[in-house]
Amino acid sequence: MRLLLGLALGLALAGCGRIIPQATASTPVVAAPATPLSANAVLAGVVLGPTFAALSVSEADARPALASFIESCPALVTRDDASGLTVPDDWRKVCDEARGWPRERSRIFFASQFQPVRIGDGRAFATGYFEPEISGSRTARPGFTVPVYAVPSDLVRAWPDDVPQAERNGRPPLGRYDQQGRFVLYHDRAAIEDGALAGKAEVIAWAADPVEFFFLQIQGSGRLRTPEGEVIRIGYAGQNGCEYVGIGGVMRERGLLGDGPGKYPGSMQGIMAYIRENPSEGRALMRLNKSWVFFRELDGDGPLGALGVPVRGRVSVAADPAYVPLGAPVWLDLDRQEASGLWIAQDTGGAIKGANRFDTFWGAGEDARVIAGGMSGRGQAYVLLPSAAAARLGTRTP
Repeated sequence: MRLLLGLALGLALAGCGRIIPQATASTPVVAAPATPLSANAVLAGVVLGPTFAALSVSEADARPALASFIESCPALVTRDDASGLTVPDDWRKVCDEARGWPRERSRIFFASQFQPVRIGDGRAFATGYFEPEISGSRTARPGFTVPVYAVPSDLVRAWPDDVPQAERNGRPPLGRYDQQGRFVLYHDRAAIEDGALAGKAEVIAWAADPVEFFFLQIQGSGRLRTPEGEVIRIGYAGQNGCEYVGIGGVMRERGLLGDGPGKYPGSMQGIMAYIRENPSEGRALMRLNKSWVFFRELDGDGPLGALGVPVRGRVSVAADPAYVPLGAPVWLDLDRQEASGLWIAQDTGGAIKGANRFDTFWGAGEDARVIAGGMSGRGQAYVLLPSAAAARLGTRTP
């Protein structure tokens, strides 16, 4: 799971001590869904979409999608599908076909194995995220003073004494035990920045720029490049349980974002520009987001999504698993041409809730940063289901 850039531009979410979804490596911290437990794709309504041929999928689009689909297969054939659209057996034959399919005929694979369906009204909204790369070091030294903490040993889940037994539903909140043995909320961003974890949590690396690191925490994973050229990939490992505040929403309420003299663009780049040009106000603004993300060092060639497989730039998309089976192909036809095409749903995110809400992954580098930072696309979405699953659901043509 990931914290998404869309959250940075959104409204405040949970209060301190509540459990909220975070972003992009697989995470042990999972919130109660924003939608009722009974809400899923089947209840939202499923109808047959157009033929696959009508989607105009190119071979260049299909080939990387097939590679990522194959990486998703081990999860597809074993995990329960919260959307109600499929069961593991629906995917076994498709995955068996995929493993031996000629890569130069990837488009024909999707055409022969899947049926596009529309969930609800199919009206899609897509944002973007990316894997940041910032300057870092394995050791503290001049110019590298921002600690990248692993999960502290005293971060625990427990019920505060003042919560009645009858109200202890779901997972208990995150917090810590103080010196008197009382369960209290965990240290927030301001306390951690002021040194509350010094000597109490492992530091896996040191970042050079607190602003860049703040936005890497929002993304939930990223790369640290050392002066010696080493790349350290880090991914989400946990969160302090405190309130996540989308500072973009705060800036918008204060009239700092938008068009006009003295205002900043409503994008990640615009928010960062304000913070750098107004360092005192910017630091206070970042501290409104009390959430702090802890990391772990990752091996492999890409950040891990919610399925536990690497997410791929311009191929992987985050979706709400209550409406899209994780691992399934998704076709997006948006008013942003660069985000239109065939994607594989391999991730989730705290802001990605409801039918036809997606977050497109753009990889690493400056192009990815620019595209993801300004991505806001609307249009139509279709989920590609194995033909057997579509037939069993009794979908109808709209």
